Amino acid sequence: MMKKITLTLERHSTCSCVIHIGYNVLDRIGLLITNTAPAHHYVIICDSNVLPLCGEKLADILRKMKQRTDVITFPAGESSKNIDTAIALISRLIDLGVDRSSVLIALGGGVTGDMVSFIASIYMRSVPYVHVPTTLMAQVDSSIGGKTGIDLSFGKNLLGTFYQPRGTFIDLQLLETLPKSELINGMAEVVKYGIIDDIELFGILEKNIEGIQKRNKKLMETIVGKSCGIKKEIVEIDETDIGIRRILNFGHTIGHAIEAASSYTISHGNAVSAGMIGSARISEKSGYLSSAERKRIEKLIGALGLSGSIPDSLDIEDILSRLKNDKKKEGDSINFVLLKKLGVPFINGSVNEDLMKETIEGLQP
Repeated sequence: MMKKITLTLERHSTCSCVIHIGYNVLDRIGLLITNTAPAHHYVIICDSNVLPLCGEKLADILRKMKQRTDVITFPAGESSKNIDTAIALISRLIDLGVDRSSVLIALGGGVTGDMVSFIASIYMRSVPYVHVPTTLMAQVDSSIGGKTGIDLSFGKNLLGTFYQPRGTFIDLQLLETLPKSELINGMAEVVKYGIIDDIELFGILEKNIEGIQKRNKKLMETIVGKSCGIKKEIVEIDETDIGIRRILNFGHTIGHAIEAASSYTISHGNAVSAGMIGSARISEKSGYLSSAERKRIEKLIGALGLSGSIPDSLDIEDILSRLKNDKKKEGDSINFVLLKKLGVPFINGSVNEDLMKETIEGLQP
């Protein structure tokens, strides 16, 4: 059985994006893709790590269904998420004769999904695409909601669009192919959902650290399903990130600045975890969040194996300067998502710069 979550957007009255979640369902995903997004030509885009794991397998499934299918790849890693890689992939699409009756399949993690969706939104003024996310990070977050993007030297996701997929197809069995570090990396986004929206989910995480580490099937179904449901509900209210959707950036304002300052050597999950701790500490120091709840957040992040600190080698002034380039700022105001308590986030655009600096310095050992 596959669980279905339907994301319906008012400005897309003729189209809804369905999120399908199942276990060991790659064969069924092939059929769902052809039914959801019919095309004369499918192009799977994945990175060099994903290709041998499931790239060729998905291509074979589609080819056995008599679907014209090509696969193109790029080097794995955040460092590939740039304009040069995007142009190289677009050149391959041109060579393959891809047009607006073709469908791109983003098979992989967040880097792949962000970049393929960006390419789909601009190639020939947009071609259809679908997500087949292979990492926990992508399954619970980046494959849902239509945000696309690539990185610039100035910061993360500074070039991007809003462009919705035709569908998102999640096979939980693919999580078993992940290194432990990548599974834990994705848990940062799940923790975020618990903090900003679902105290029950937060409690599930606190009580099931061992089950998460062992990738308990039923537990992962619960975690992924709850996370997708939370994001779906928020995106339906605010597709283009101008209102309530901004609460999904909890921990990301500081986190993205840390990632960029480290030249993306710090993983997204660890950077966001440090950002969540920083935002919780700002909330506490500003008189909003209780010390007990701030400690509870930090304890869960540590118990999951996520790093809540940043290396001494990172330049604090560099992080602060990158905060000022954050794409979510308004004029001179940097919009932080802060907490009144667990489950009650709010946007604050007036965090004192000295408090920001003190907080980021406190993230270093």
